[in-house]
Amino acid sequence: MFVKKESLRRTLLVSACAAVAVLTPSLHGATCTTQSQMTAAQRSTFMGEARTIGAIVQSGDTQALRAKILPAIASDFDGIAASVTALKPQIQTATMTVDSVYLLDASKDAPGAERTQFFCGSPIVVLTFNGIPPGTYALAILHATGVKDPQQIALILASAPGNQWQLAGFYAKPMIHADHDGIWYWTSARRYAQMKDDWTAWLYYHIAEALLSPVDFLSSPNLQKLQQEAQQAHPKDFPADKSQTSLNTQGASYSLSAVDTTTQFGGLDLDVHYIPNPTQTAQLRTPTEARKQVTDIMTALLAQHPGLRQAFHGMWVHADQGDSSVFALELPMEQIAPGTQPQALNNPPATH
Repeated sequence: MFVKKESLRRTLLVSACAAVAVLTPSLHGATCTTQSQMTAAQRSTFMGEARTIGAIVQSGDTQALRAKILPAIASDFDGIAASVTALKPQIQTATMTVDSVYLLDASKDAPGAERTQFFCGSPIVVLTFNGIPPGTYALAILHATGVKDPQQIALILASAPGNQWQLAGFYAKPMIHADHDGIWYWTSARRYAQMKDDWTAWLYYHIAEALLSPVDFLSSPNLQKLQQEAQQAHPKDFPADKSQTSLNTQGASYSLSAVDTTTQFGGLDLDVHYIPNPTQTAQLRTPTEARKQVTDIMTALLAQHPGLRQAFHGMWVHADQGDSSVFALELPMEQIAPGTQPQALNNPPATH
């Protein structure tokens, strides 16, 4: 994932996976009832449960939340409690609303099923789970708004004896990134794609996807359209998980291993990682040489992709060895000198 979301995520009873792209009816017995298809009593029940647990999360009352946890996942409660405690300062004064609820009936599924999919409503929303035990569940998506960092919270509820509903899964993700929402990033990504500024478009598309998808196991026509647009803008010269890209500066070549985004200093910064060769590593031991090395990378990258200068507040560059950085520097874009890049960035990537 390209966006450093600083998100809180906790999957408990079920393991969720990304939904498949093809939206076709399920061949199994799992069914989904959307909010509009529910009876008034069902809708009142699920929305009431969601509001109750949402209020507990908002107050940070982990003991009250423990009482709501499904016994089968009680051993994982410490993770939930830590997430709720971290989330409390951001949402304790927020307005909590229930955005949507889904009733998920997998009671007729065979035990041990590898995948269960729920096809919900029209246009079809697909929810895909791995290893879900047979049973009846509900997914509730809440919004905590009216605060500096609004959040979307997803709750998975499981039916328990005595007409009770207990918490079986918890997720929280931001709705805003660097003061903008997902629609803004999607619209901006389209504009950059039209200008053939594929690096900026690619990064903005992935921020949009992270903000607009409340949980990773949900797929919808709109999200699929966003993903398809992102793939069309995918730069061939962009470093990936198992490949590196060469960036040529004046008299030197650097191996870029990752490019991401970060809001560590508030604004939206480009976050660049490279792997120095032995000569470059030796130069990093001298502060002036280290600063020159990373600022040369900044200048060369902006010369190759000038649209990045307007799209981001600044740039981080990290020189990495193993899992740690031996040197890192952040500069606002206005402090990065303009330059020219005599050679193309897209050397053939080295696959590992």
